[in-house]
Amino acid sequence: MRLARWRYRGDVGEGFVVDHRVLRLPDGGTVAGLLAAGLPATLEIGAALVASSRGDEPGLDEIELLPPLVPASIRDFVAFEEHVEGISAAVDGRSEVVPEWYEYPTFYFTNPHSVVATGETVVPPQCERLDFELEVAAVIGAVAGSDGANLTPEQGAAAVFGFTILNDWSARDVQAREMKVRLGPAKGKDFASTLGPWIVTADELADVVDDEGFHRLAMEAEVNGTPVGSDLLSNMGWPFGELVAYASRNTRVVPGDVLGSGTGGNGCCLAELWGRSGELSPPPLVAGDEVVLRVERLGELRNVVGHAGPVPPVPRARPRVVSRGRSR
Repeated sequence: MRLARWRYRGDVGEGFVVDHRVLRLPDGGTVAGLLAAGLPATLEIGAALVASSRGDEPGLDEIELLPPLVPASIRDFVAFEEHVEGISAAVDGRSEVVPEWYEYPTFYFTNPHSVVATGETVVPPQCERLDFELEVAAVIGAVAGSDGANLTPEQGAAAVFGFTILNDWSARDVQAREMKVRLGPAKGKDFASTLGPWIVTADELADVVDDEGFHRLAMEAEVNGTPVGSDLLSNMGWPFGELVAYASRNTRVVPGDVLGSGTGGNGCCLAELWGRSGELSPPPLVAGDEVVLRVERLGELRNVVGHAGPVPPVPRARPRVVSRGRSR
């Protein structure tokens, strides 16, 4: 099943996408409520709603899709070795995969308050090297008897309610500057993340999961109608169950948490191509560019890049005379 949030005639609806129609949850039901109820209960609710539908519900061409959930948090991993090898040259000036990458699946937290939907215009910061990143994100749901803490990989896989597409928009020049301070990424990333177009429940993808838990799904990216990259989701270094398990170590994952796969290889972002070629080709994104990301079974995201808006200045650090005590 597919879960979505949308706006129709000025009103926000939440529920299921069935064929080309949207079925709204009754009594103010929400996607967050379904995630908290868990996948088995959600499938029952969806089946009952389909059985009672009249066939006159709004169509996808009549609504405006919103982000399919309001995330509790967003962890974004870097799980594709090929991406790491290519992007390191573009951001750090040296193409490599450090040995530490192989030890554990590394992630950073990005901003759940700047999520945009497919179809929205993305407003970037002032930057010279704007980029997209094609990813798949797992959405966590409730599991009976589990508090989401210190999960095994098997329990982590069971906690995955469904999947959606993630575009982790990136200002590469800002990212490179701030990561020289050995922290981040921060402002190079947190201005926008696209999630959508909907959440596809995990059961819908069971037939493409291999014996190690990897999902064999095709991923494609294009800019202004020109293909720039493609990969398979199964080229990740870790399957999603292991990402969830690592995220839950010494803490919890909870319903509504979003865990990104990290960017696919083979041109699933521009910076990887810059790193491999040694030049800005294809060129960085500019206002008016349209980015389309597709993932087999999950749908597609479409966003147009807007113009950077004005922001208040923040001064440079002041040189200080260091003291260790307060004068009288």
